[in-house]
Amino acid sequence: MHDQFPGLPPDPFADDPSDPAMALEDIDPGIPLDDAERVAVQEDLADLDVYQRLLAPRGFRGLVVVCEDCREDHYHDWDMLRANLSQLLVDGSVRPHEPAMDPQPEDYVTWDYCRGYADAVFRYNEPRI
Repeated sequence: MHDQFPGLPPDPFADDPSDPAMALEDIDPGIPLDDAERVAVQEDLADLDVYQRLLAPRGFRGLVVVCEDCREDHYHDWDMLRANLSQLLVDGSVRPHEPAMDPQPEDYVTWDYCRGYADAVFRYNEPRI
């Protein structure tokens, strides 16, 4: 199943009938997105592609997001965030994932930073991406 979501590590329990995570799917199924949510996620994916093309060559590894539940910063590499957003489109859920290993905060930027950076680049440089 990991092939469907690039950026996620391989599932060590893939095709194992005694996979302990199977119980999680029965308890907390995803809720399909409505049309507006679907459009918003598709726009986020398109934006993410632009942001990665602009910022990855400058050494940025991905985005930092403040978690609403724990109020801590969560660091998402470009591919992991793309996989999470893609999975939302498929079934309305985001599967558990490992946090970034020893992230360097200066290697990650916020969505707002990305939007501002992209706006400035397109306004003043008109790059071809």
